[in-house]
Amino acid sequence: MAATLGRICGSKLLKSAPALNLQQANNLSTTKTWTNGQKKLFATIGALTGGVGALIYALEQSVEASGTEVHPPKMPWSHSGMIASLDHTSVRRGYEVYKQVCSACHSMQYIAYRNLIGVSHTEAEAKAEAAAITVRDGPDDSGEYYNRPGKLSDYFPSPYPNEEAARAANNGAYPPDLSYIVSARKGGEDYIFSLLTGYFDPPAGVALRDGQYYNPYFPGGAISMAQVLYNEVIEYEDGTPPTASQLAKDVSTFLKWTSEPEHDVRKQMLIKTVGLMTILTILAYYIKRHKWSTLKSRKIFFVPKKD
Repeated sequence: MAATLGRICGSKLLKSAPALNLQQANNLSTTKTWTNGQKKLFATIGALTGGVGALIYALEQSVEASGTEVHPPKMPWSHSGMIASLDHTSVRRGYEVYKQVCSACHSMQYIAYRNLIGVSHTEAEAKAEAAAITVRDGPDDSGEYYNRPGKLSDYFPSPYPNEEAARAANNGAYPPDLSYIVSARKGGEDYIFSLLTGYFDPPAGVALRDGQYYNPYFPGGAISMAQVLYNEVIEYEDGTPPTASQLAKDVSTFLKWTSEPEHDVRKQMLIKTVGLMTILTILAYYIKRHKWSTLKSRKIFFVPKKD
């Protein structure tokens, strides 16, 4: 037994190994064994990757610069902060703008009345909004279709029965669904706000067809949607002055919410995650500094008993 322990001590299995110096660390690198051809190959791949990335970025910038539309300016939205939530009173007013103005041409087929609960309306108010529409349902027990008042599970109604009817009513242009329009357009709510407030008389040399209007924020400048937001075009329930810019701001905020209904929840999760990671970081530092460091730095010596 003593001889066995002696051999273990002699082989230094119980002694801490010294740290590697720079020369020893360099000897562990596998790049030392690369041939010149391999080094040239990896260098070429790196250069090509960087060149392709730079080319893609340059092409994207040139395409944006060569477009005929004006890029929307960045607006100081109240929800643009890292932990800033949506203005829910603005969301409610934006719903009023959509209901009284935008819904005449645009659908929101992916938004149900139940989605309004806890965001802009109470459950009773959402039920009242849903009951104001008529939904064709069926068939019933006799195989007939019937009309009924709307329910919370119903989605916002479409102003047209199909795409062909929508095009026929708008000179061949199809009004897009607005459920995710903010996420679907470059510039997001900045683009929506600028588009709604950006109607001007066409400059000299710009010819428009019948039923088209000039808007520099729309690609090509010619848009089939007429200007729909004017001062006092509707009246807000809360008495907010309904200027054209206020209407555009509120409906843009509402469309931001419909495009990202998880917006506030996502930012709440960020706050919770940062708080939890802060606590875990402090705990990990404490364990490393006061618990693990003593285990890591201790030395264990075996002293065999003398016969």
